[in-house]
Amino acid sequence: MKDMITITEVQKRFGDQVIIPSLSLDIKEGEFLTILGPSGCGKTTLLRMIAGFETPTEGTISLAGEYIQNLPPYKRDMNLVFQHYALFPHMNVEQNIRFGLKMKKVSESEQKERAAEAMRLTQLTEFKSRKPSQLSGGQQQRVAIARAIVNNPKVLLLDEPLGALDFKLRKDLQRELKNLQRRLGITFIYVTHDQEEAMSMSDRIAVMNQGRIEQLGTPREIYNNPSTMFVATFIGENNIFADGFAVRPEKIQVTKEMREGYRTGQIEDTEFVGDAEKLYIRSGKDLITAYDNNSWRTGDTVYVRWNKEDEVTLR
Repeated sequence: MKDMITITEVQKRFGDQVIIPSLSLDIKEGEFLTILGPSGCGKTTLLRMIAGFETPTEGTISLAGEYIQNLPPYKRDMNLVFQHYALFPHMNVEQNIRFGLKMKKVSESEQKERAAEAMRLTQLTEFKSRKPSQLSGGQQQRVAIARAIVNNPKVLLLDEPLGALDFKLRKDLQRELKNLQRRLGITFIYVTHDQEEAMSMSDRIAVMNQGRIEQLGTPREIYNNPSTMFVATFIGENNIFADGFAVRPEKIQVTKEMREGYRTGQIEDTEFVGDAEKLYIRSGKDLITAYDNNSWRTGDTVYVRWNKEDEVTLR
């Protein structure tokens, strides 16, 4: 799989403030790459440099082998979808989707053909004559995505596109977006602070912290083998032990009976989480989180262990 976007030693400064130190990243053709990190980590600034709304202070960005860091956004073969849909309220769905093609002087027949295909892919055909005010939030977001893909871009950039939606709708659209990306086969670059969203949708995740990429890998690699303390604590839950390693809560085994190789602990708190009890166990210097289906009470003495291969050493 060849590289679609190559970012080489890109930096971004605003005055004396360094937002992104030297950063390099290769993004493959046809992959769903998520840039994940907390607010203020530089992920949106990086996306805006790829899109052309910010210019790198140093470094280069190439698209399909062509340097684009000095090109304006409209000359880059990509489209950006924002959290706020910015639809034209006086236009119906089809007119909103066709607007960019109309500005590019695409023929009427081709406008209709491409808009029809974009609406089919985003399941909007039956809503083609509705105005944005007559659509739900999820439908409006699909219009924004259809308007972006109708231009047949090499890359689709998505900046927290589901952030304004409720939980169930977010879940539904996550699945729709991933399926759409597979059908289109184009490169998606997706920015979010939502770890679960990144884990469920991405081919690869770039975890950002303070303008740097802490780890780049598949969701499974990042979850099972976090390379830094930040990644271990930011992606899902983790037990960080005083000895400098981490073990996921679901890997912790809990019993009421003393057994060889188990550590003694005392339950400090419990939480019912639907299919299990979440236990907070004090064992020496460590507060260990685990899940178990038995009945437990605060103050109970328990014994815990985990397999050596489930330990992840952190740097």
